[in-house]
Amino acid sequence: MPLRTAYVDFNSFFASVEQQERPELRGRAVGVAPLLAETTSLIAVSVEGKRRGLHMGVRVSEARAQMPDLVVVEARPELYVRWHQRLVALIDSVLPVEAVCSIDEVACALPVGGNTAAGARELGLKLKRVLREKAGERLTCSIGFAPNAFLAKVASDMEKPDGLQIIDDADLPGRLLGLELRDLPGIGERMETHLRSRGIRTIGELWAQPRAVLHKLWGSIEGDRMYARLRGEVVTLPEPRTTSIGHGHVLPPELRNEAGAHATLHRLLQKAAMRLRYSGFFAGGLHVAVRFRGRPRWGDALTFLETQDTVLLTRALNDLWARHPRVAADGAYLGVNITLFNLVPAASRTATLGIVDTGDARAPLHAAVDALNRKLGKNSVVFGGALGATHYAPVRIAFTRIPDLALEAGGEEYADLKPSAEELSRFKRPSAE
Repeated sequence: MPLRTAYVDFNSFFASVEQQERPELRGRAVGVAPLLAETTSLIAVSVEGKRRGLHMGVRVSEARAQMPDLVVVEARPELYVRWHQRLVALIDSVLPVEAVCSIDEVACALPVGGNTAAGARELGLKLKRVLREKAGERLTCSIGFAPNAFLAKVASDMEKPDGLQIIDDADLPGRLLGLELRDLPGIGERMETHLRSRGIRTIGELWAQPRAVLHKLWGSIEGDRMYARLRGEVVTLPEPRTTSIGHGHVLPPELRNEAGAHATLHRLLQKAAMRLRYSGFFAGGLHVAVRFRGRPRWGDALTFLETQDTVLLTRALNDLWARHPRVAADGAYLGVNITLFNLVPAASRTATLGIVDTGDARAPLHAAVDALNRKLGKNSVVFGGALGATHYAPVRIAFTRIPDLALEAGGEEYADLKPSAEELSRFKRPSAE
């Protein structure tokens, strides 16, 4: 079968952007942290740091102990998004961009003439040359070519940094046999443990299983998809559904108290409500979570008739906040998260005939506030509960979602604060009666 997909994966993206912007950082071990605090963790490490054994996820204090000459810089998410947009445009000038998979990963379709190994290699080298000349020497990428996006991503991981690898149908399964199960997208720690418990320890053993066995192992059609992907088949996925909108933050030291955490939650809620309206959804539930120092995380939720109204959502937030366990000591509040769930598209929303206040009368007010914030910049107009935290509401970049800089000043952090689907399913939609 022909090569169909190129997968472009930028190397140490956040750290590489910092090195491109700041020449004094080039050639040095650089770590990027969400904020300059010893208690937070690195979200990116430069190629130089990785070569010396440092990896993302390490606490800043531990990273400094491991590598005393490490330079730690505070993340600049808006800068990374702008670089992302610029790089996607450059890639698209060489290879048609088919899907933006994350802030630093893009899948491209191969044009006629590029679907052979020789043609693909020529295109890959051309793309690297264009990026080097028009973006800069620090913005290197690893490129994989394969019959589908799954195998192209696997190929892009085979040679880092600045690699170029090709997997075609004649290479299957041979090129995969030297990899670990965890090297395949979609196989995480839990899935690997599950497969090993069923006697599958290598990719060769996984490849040898019939489609029906993989269906059973995964317990869903995802097993069938894995069978097809491993053989280079193109898998068509259903359109993803938006089920929740959320934001979370690690709190900076000056906001690690009750008032600071509360104000930050208000700021995050107001941004989430703006996203809600922009996306054309109404929310029927709000979940709030707090992470503390030295005690278990807390989380709780309320459900209500679907609304886009910041005023009603703020009342729900304050009701939930009244339930949280108070911690008097400064520094005890480490992170906060809000999630709007039970989302309903505007066209599917159930009318209430005006019996219950769902905030519809304030829709023109919110439209005006949203327009002002988009035109004049974030935090130009805010509801009072956010005062005290408006100076700290930076954009955060989730792995699979590129934030809209006109809308957002917050993103996902502290994955353990986000409620699971099972947790949210306990909260039932209230009746309109």
